[in-house]
Amino acid sequence: MSSAQPVHSWDEPAGITPRGTLVLLPGRGEHGGVYERFGRRISADGYRVRALGDASSAPEAVAEAATKLLRDETLPGPRVLVGSDTGASHAARLAALDASGPAALILAGLPAGPRPAETAARDWEEELELRTACPTHRGRLTADPAFRRGALAGPPTPESPTPAGISVPVLGLHGAEDTVSPLDEVRRVFRGLPGAELVSLAGTRHDVLNDVTHRTAAATVVLFLERLRLDPGLTPIAVPEALA
Repeated sequence: MSSAQPVHSWDEPAGITPRGTLVLLPGRGEHGGVYERFGRRISADGYRVRALGDASSAPEAVAEAATKLLRDETLPGPRVLVGSDTGASHAARLAALDASGPAALILAGLPAGPRPAETAARDWEEELELRTACPTHRGRLTADPAFRRGALAGPPTPESPTPAGISVPVLGLHGAEDTVSPLDEVRRVFRGLPGAELVSLAGTRHDVLNDVTHRTAAATVVLFLERLRLDPGLTPIAVPEALA
């Protein structure tokens, strides 16, 4: 692996049989270490997590690194590609170009539609407001010298995914209060992805994996992964019973 693309890793606890691997692409301004809390929680359930760098800064290098990890048979399967913010756009594009790549996609805070001008951050405090309501995550970003402030104002390229080429199961996670990528626009994108599931999280802003509902976001991911392990068709495991 190139030294230009460090990989942040979280493995299952000792004595636990690994159940799969997540390859995570961060968003604008981020790096893999930003997802430590998510990585630790997911790995505690037996899923290995490998987080790369910001694909908006080095798209070809990150795509190459992600592809190598997804094809690495020493990593337990199913191997799932996860993206946050522009990382979600890059993940979708990578899956569309390589049908033999990931077993599934998880798209968190996917950029979609034109961004309203009034939601653009003018300073650091406003960027934090757009990103997250979680005080712990705010503190982490503020103290992190490797985090690139102001990157959220950059273009959300590449374009939102289209159905063509994406043939794997897709889970979307999105903040109901996301003003960077409004939920209504994201619904429109997911309607065009056959069989995709979209889960909105109440009280959550753009950094959906690291906001105040990060426990619910992680639990939703684990439930999706458990269904994927059972059946690529995502047969339900926990089925609510009608009591009437």
